[in-house]
Amino acid sequence: MSRMSELAMEIEDLYNQGYNEFTISTMLNIPVELVDGFVASFMEVSYNEGMDGDFDSAMASAGHGTDEDYGYYGEPEF
Repeated sequence: MSRMSELAMEIEDLYNQGYNEFTISTMLNIPVELVDGFVASFMEVSYNEGMDGDFDSAMASAGHGTDEDYGYYGEPEF
């Protein structure tokens, strides 16, 4: 494993333990900008197609459930 890969895993582990970017940079003796870059890369959130902004997903997100929660499972597919 490369040193950068090991460093990325160390940074992620420390970040998940609750340390902030400045503290991690001090602990590992690396620039805080490098830590910020690594944190940004593993904090990127992928787009969830299941919550695409339509009415049903908005209502489910707001706590009103989905059609399936109320017994509707769509039209039968023949």
